[in-house]
Amino acid sequence: MYRLFGLLHATLATTAARLRCERGQGTVEYVALILLVALIMAGVVAAMKGFKTDQGQELGEVILTKIRDAVRKVEF
Repeated sequence: MYRLFGLLHATLATTAARLRCERGQGTVEYVALILLVALIMAGVVAAMKGFKTDQGQELGEVILTKIRDAVRKVEF
């Protein structure tokens, strides 16, 4: 009986260690960083469209066009 409990404990411990694995965490962080930068850029573009002058509007349009092109190229 003691060996059975020891085997059960060892099995559960290795299973729990596998679940705590941080493999792939860097990918998640990079995706979050890219999304954050895209969100900031979209906010800047949206803020620039609110200005009454033409100054900076061309830059906003160029950035918006580049973002749209990059999103269209993404394939799942």
